[in-house]
Amino acid sequence: MTRIREVRITPIAFPDPPLLNAVGCHEPWALRTIVELETDDGLIGLGETYGDAPHVALLRRVAPELIGVDPFQTGQLRSIVDAMLGVTDAPDLHGLTGGSSPIKTALRVFATFEVACLDLQGQAIGRPVHDLLGGKVRDAVPFSAYLFYKWAGHPDAEPDAFGAALDPAGIVAQARTLIEAHGFQSIKLKGGVFPPDEELDAVRGLRAAFPAMPLRIDPNAAWSVETSRRVAAETQGLLEYLEDPTEGLAGMAAVAQTATMPLATNMCVVAFDHLPEAVERGSVQVILSDHHYWGGLRQSVRLAGICETWGLGVSMHSNSHLGISLAAMTHLGAALPQLSYAADTHTPWQLGLDVVERPLRFVDGAVPVPTGPGLGVTLDRDMLARLHENYVRVGITARDDTGYMRRLQPGFDPARPRW
Repeated sequence: MTRIREVRITPIAFPDPPLLNAVGCHEPWALRTIVELETDDGLIGLGETYGDAPHVALLRRVAPELIGVDPFQTGQLRSIVDAMLGVTDAPDLHGLTGGSSPIKTALRVFATFEVACLDLQGQAIGRPVHDLLGGKVRDAVPFSAYLFYKWAGHPDAEPDAFGAALDPAGIVAQARTLIEAHGFQSIKLKGGVFPPDEELDAVRGLRAAFPAMPLRIDPNAAWSVETSRRVAAETQGLLEYLEDPTEGLAGMAAVAQTATMPLATNMCVVAFDHLPEAVERGSVQVILSDHHYWGGLRQSVRLAGICETWGLGVSMHSNSHLGISLAAMTHLGAALPQLSYAADTHTPWQLGLDVVERPLRFVDGAVPVPTGPGLGVTLDRDMLARLHENYVRVGITARDDTGYMRRLQPGFDPARPRW
């Protein structure tokens, strides 16, 4: 019987552009962690997760307890994680994925190992991960062009390949670049950076340039209820959904009372126990799942089923990630009949850099679903070593968009609501 004989946890750092958001700016280096579970018969299952030092420490706390575990026994795996972490809470610094809790912390750790176990299961039986989730309902998973306000480059560095995007013209130009390169069929703008009227001008510019494409904007709760209601009124007929315009279930419910488009979230509904109140209040109409903190792929399938029961739409949230996460998202998206909107992804911002040997590609804005066993991706060990050397060298141990912005703009205040 196949058992886990070794767990390898490798934190990595890779270049990240100066992408702006409501709480600051991406630092020059993004952090991730690559997890490998090797079995006694030589199979290696892969997982990818956050690279913040507190999270890495939790992964390493759990890792020795996985030796000897059957990778098909993910219920046992969950019990091990819960027992090891107990009431430990490790909140993130950037605050863009909602509040933290001991349960959410444990699910973030479990999710990483669960994906790697599903990769092992698929390899062991010669079937792709999506077959383990119920089978695919689509051959390609659509993703959205993810636009950001950004500087031309990080301070004291050369301009990057994308250039600056600090006004509507820059945002439209950025959209053209991403759409021409990857064929995206929908567009998302990360807002909460400039006053709402300026960002509304960008939305109108995108609508004029791409009249048939679904649009969405996400200010990460930077707006008050009053401002959110005004923006919703002024974007009637422009947006397929409005994502996290204001903070909290009560605030979102107040906006939903007058908004004509659905409201989406990855901030105020980030755990199963948030769903009853969200449904009762009518706070949101679309849930942006993220298997990295909802507890893995099977928990995400469960979430989608609950959303279907209550008539909620489903999409997928993205953080800065590499190819193992993209593969996991693609298998999940392939198996979800409820996936009603194109998913988010940061992949284009990495300019082809990846930790897998043959990165998945976008075809007409969608990723063809891998058909090989497991996740269908193989680790590039040379690249893993290089990216780990980056992690050791650059000395960044946690994502801190606000701290980075304050080094550049000392008076920066991310308090919500800003407008």
